[in-house]
Amino acid sequence: MKRIVIKVGSHVISDDHTISEKRVAGLCEFLSDLSDKFEVILVSSGAISTGQTKLDLPRTTVINKQILSAIGQPYLMEIYSRTLAKWDKKAAQLLLSAADFDSRKKTNHALNVVNGLLANKIIPIINENDAVAISEILYGDNDRLSSSVAFYFDADLLVILSDIDGYYDSDPRTNKNAKIRPVVHELSQEEQENRSEVGSSHGTGGITTKLQAAAFLMQNGKDMFLASGFDLSVAREFLLNDNQIGGTIFKGKK
Repeated sequence: MKRIVIKVGSHVISDDHTISEKRVAGLCEFLSDLSDKFEVILVSSGAISTGQTKLDLPRTTVINKQILSAIGQPYLMEIYSRTLAKWDKKAAQLLLSAADFDSRKKTNHALNVVNGLLANKIIPIINENDAVAISEILYGDNDRLSSSVAFYFDADLLVILSDIDGYYDSDPRTNKNAKIRPVVHELSQEEQENRSEVGSSHGTGGITTKLQAAAFLMQNGKDMFLASGFDLSVAREFLLNDNQIGGTIFKGKK
């Protein structure tokens, strides 16, 4: 059975001062369908956005974002657990940081837990441990964390669901004729270093961190698929029917 990591950004599950339970429900139904065919790990942002629904604290400092994350994380997990239960699925929480993957011992401990959860048909939900680690708060929205999860936890594929529905041949915001590149085999250093604007006020990522995640996996022989998190039909068709009707697949060097 293939192992797949699904990463969803905070901008996909968040609206202004609310969590979009409709989109969370659509995501959970998708995860349920996938888990009948694959081993599925979810990397989810959104703790800060969830926290702000409970405490209207401005996101002007790192400490405020950490406070909001600490408040929001249990509520976010409650939403996921309650929603997944509608499809008779169970979820478990793991909070990790990039530093955890610097230690082989910590990585193996976490992998053992993930393997045990999946063996018991439980979906691991992973987020950055924002209370003690701030790298994804500052820049990345869990894009790079998800690539580490995919690599170190032996996944076959990382799927990033975003407000960015694919990797275009030029900036679609300034070029109406820009087209999605369906397959990418290589990313230049210039592409990985291009500082793009973030997706929304709810997220800290942009296309750059997604390309960095893709490049890391490609260099290590793994694939990444980038598609819309607002319209899951492309990801559904790709994963459940092996048919690419949109999005971008970044092919690793085998």
